[in-house]
Amino acid sequence: MKTKLKEYAGTFTHRKLLLAVADAFILVAASLIANFLLSLFGCGIPVSDLIVPIVIGTICCFAFLFIWGAYSKMWRYFRSKDYLSCVFGVICGLAVTCLFAAILDKKIPFAFTLAHMAVSIVGICLFRLIFRKAFIEMSETGKKLGKFKRTMIIGGGVACKMLLTEIENARKSPYDGDKVSAKYLPVCIIDDDHNKVGQDVMGVEIVGTTADIVRFAEEREIEQIIFAVPSAPEDERMRVLEICSKTKLPVKTVPFIGNLIFDENNQTSLLKQVRDIKVEDLLGREPIKFDNEDIRKFIGGKVCMVTGGGGSIGSELVRQIAKYNPKQIIIVDIYENNAYEIQQELVMEYGSKLNLVTLIASVRDYYRINQIFERYKPQVVFHAAAHKHVPLMEVSPMEAIKNNIVGTFNVASLAQFHLVEKFVMISTDKAVNPTNVMGASKRCCEMIVQYLAQQKDSTNRTEFVTTRFGNVLGSNGSVIPLFKKQIEQGKPVTVTHPDVIRYFMTIPEAVSLVMEAAAIAHGGEIFVLDMGKPVRIVTLAENLIRMYGKVPYKDVEIKFVGLRPGEKIKEELLMDEEGLQKTANKLIYIGRQIEIDADSFAERLRILRDAAEENNEAIAVSALHDMVPTFITPEEFNKMELEKHQKEEAEKTESNHA
Repeated sequence: MKTKLKEYAGTFTHRKLLLAVADAFILVAASLIANFLLSLFGCGIPVSDLIVPIVIGTICCFAFLFIWGAYSKMWRYFRSKDYLSCVFGVICGLAVTCLFAAILDKKIPFAFTLAHMAVSIVGICLFRLIFRKAFIEMSETGKKLGKFKRTMIIGGGVACKMLLTEIENARKSPYDGDKVSAKYLPVCIIDDDHNKVGQDVMGVEIVGTTADIVRFAEEREIEQIIFAVPSAPEDERMRVLEICSKTKLPVKTVPFIGNLIFDENNQTSLLKQVRDIKVEDLLGREPIKFDNEDIRKFIGGKVCMVTGGGGSIGSELVRQIAKYNPKQIIIVDIYENNAYEIQQELVMEYGSKLNLVTLIASVRDYYRINQIFERYKPQVVFHAAAHKHVPLMEVSPMEAIKNNIVGTFNVASLAQFHLVEKFVMISTDKAVNPTNVMGASKRCCEMIVQYLAQQKDSTNRTEFVTTRFGNVLGSNGSVIPLFKKQIEQGKPVTVTHPDVIRYFMTIPEAVSLVMEAAAIAHGGEIFVLDMGKPVRIVTLAENLIRMYGKVPYKDVEIKFVGLRPGEKIKEELLMDEEGLQKTANKLIYIGRQIEIDADSFAERLRILRDAAEENNEAIAVSALHDMVPTFITPEEFNKMELEKHQKEEAEKTESNHA
């Protein structure tokens, strides 16, 4: 009981106390006004007899107003049905007052009770109505000054309560220096639990379900939405965010509780960690989870070399390797600026605890790479160095062949010669049925790795493995940074074709796949990630524009500029001849090894290398077609895909009519 009373007492803020004092004043004034009105008709009672109805009536009305919830709702959220709590509170309070008066043998005339009741109800309700209008006016003024943003919160659970508590506490705190709380004016809550609708969380009403998001966003003049259901499954998150995008309002999200950042006192500010929705939140797939223990056993205490270690994938590889206590990390990159950046980042984070070597070298230079192997004796090699930009490699095909194919052969063959334990090559979905030089060169790299894996015996014990995945969000040359830059600069967003479809993953996921593959590989495998549903690029652009609070095609134009040289309409992850084998991780599969004819492959590879070194483009590209039989022109591939798509749409339309 004491705990309950303490809980009730704790809900009384200064504002509620002020409201209670105002109600007491209104009740006293109402009794005097009621008696004055009755005295005009000769029905008044002596002033001395007003003491009992005033004192007891005020106490009883206050108690019943509290019981009926007249003080549990924040004033600005009072609706018509909430005024009933005031009506019932006054009626019950004055009825009990009459009962007390009878016990004390102080009869109160029925006419006075009715008049007192009527004036009190009108006064209490009118005060709340006037205050609410005044508050909204002040809120609107604050909004115009850019102080508050009217906010809808999706989810009425723990995260919502934490948010509202922090907003309330921050406003009371004199140390809210960055005015984080001023960014949020909670107006309403949305929750799919129908039993919660009509209830409130800390005075903010749960007005409806996710089906009502658009309606209430308009009715309540919402300016931003916070998605406060961090535990929601990915498909549910996608569904809700898709509805939110129709409001054309900025959407923010609350991080998983486990991902919150705590200070040295184990305190956290959820309010400060509310972030904008990221594009990866809309991919329709849960983050990939990996067995860190396997990776720890594999990396711990070993010398690890990463080629292309300054690039998007390479630098993340280096970051993750560093967490598993390697004996030494060797960064190899031809671009010194990127290499320097990741070197300085790791030095600042680990200091002398990490044995780090940063080397500027090209994988094309066989003798320089051999020198590195001889000096540092790496046990694990992650080969991330490559030219990856499709249109640029179409213009300079010899560079793709020299850097990707010759570079891979140099590093892989030297890894085999120096008895490296494992060699892990990073490939791309563009290697599957390639329509461009870059994709064909990466397919050739996969074949080199499989060719060397076939030669494994008691003397050649290196285990070769390939990891294949789709586009990486946020990497150098990724479409997302380009879209963001175009939106922020007020320029049209450029999409190559309305039907272009791509697979996407985050950089940490891509690197975790590489690490997992390295840990569980036995040699010769091509690891393929189940990347969920492919994403239409134009849809990605539209959602990104909406996340900026703008309307696609109206506020921001989307221009279709045509497919770039060598570009596919749709990427694939698996070749026709490759079967799939499951692994312990349900989202990682192994493509079946394809037998490589060693003699003919080596001869074709020599012809390709010689043509590239002589910069003979015609022979080099022709030799690449010979090396990769699935290498076709983009026109052929795209024609087949568009015809297939049109046929599927026609069948769907016919089925609907039927």
